[in-house]
Amino acid sequence: MIRNLARGVQSFTSNAFLVTGERTALVDVGNEFDVVEAVREHTADLDAVVLTHTHYDHVGNLADVVAAFDVEVWGQDPAQDGVDHGIEDGDHVTLGDHDYLAVHTPGHKEDHLCFYSAAADVLFAGDLVFANGSFGRTDLEEGDRDTLVDSIARLLDVIDEELAEMHTGHGPSVTDTPYRDVELSWQAAKF
Repeated sequence: MIRNLARGVQSFTSNAFLVTGERTALVDVGNEFDVVEAVREHTADLDAVVLTHTHYDHVGNLADVVAAFDVEVWGQDPAQDGVDHGIEDGDHVTLGDHDYLAVHTPGHKEDHLCFYSAAADVLFAGDLVFANGSFGRTDLEEGDRDTLVDSIARLLDVIDEELAEMHTGHGPSVTDTPYRDVELSWQAAKF
């Protein structure tokens, strides 16, 4: 099961997705809200924290989560503060009960990853793309619009057109033809 623990939070935070199952994981930890208590409402323990990228709004709660659950943190760049283990493009990670392919998708930030499970028809898109054709900012440090466009195009080559769920770093998850939203994001980002 996938739950957005940041849903309804009124602070500067990313979404934080608790994925329960064989390997209970938190995809991004958010910022400026008690994510530890939110996790404990659903489970007693975490097996892993997996980061889409290390912008502050996605990792602000990281120290609290690590202290509370004595959990290891996985991300694209282990040189980043708080990241214990690196995830390379093409690696596979288990989130809940499914295997997810890690896709390195820079453009919003150099260490950005998306996670896609063909078996579950689920994509964790981080801040690469959002609902209704929106896409991640490229005006921050390490941002680059052309690289973002290339990353979205690459993601379209990886994910299936029958994608059922897309969980984004901000805003609502998409469960109605999310592949189309990724296509719209790519088209919008090109112009």
